[in-house]
Amino acid sequence: MIVVNTETVPGHEITEIKGLVQGNTIRAKHIGRDIGASLKNLVGGELTGYTELLTEARREALQRMLSQATELGANAVVNVRFTTSSVAAGAAELYAYGTAVTLVPVGATPDARDARLSGFE
Repeated sequence: MIVVNTETVPGHEITEIKGLVQGNTIRAKHIGRDIGASLKNLVGGELTGYTELLTEARREALQRMLSQATELGANAVVNVRFTTSSVAAGAAELYAYGTAVTLVPVGATPDARDARLSGFE
């Protein structure tokens, strides 16, 4: 599945728009991480516990979005975006969304249009 944050993919044309796809996850803070983060906040530096938490949340939201695109028969998702929001005290939602499409190489023969592209996982 090709996944890009642009509206187009160089060398390919969009032949069908399948629709909006999305994936989300809600994660809560961990009390142990909060204590460590509070101490780190005093002296400065990266809050690695939170970095890992958000990295995993992005991965999970993206995977859910891609599963939805696959169900629609898409071979690419374009214009991908991520957003976060606070949903409760100590909990945040990470939301991924984009447009599921069918791509074919520019100038492809009709037979090639029927073949699925292999791309990035």
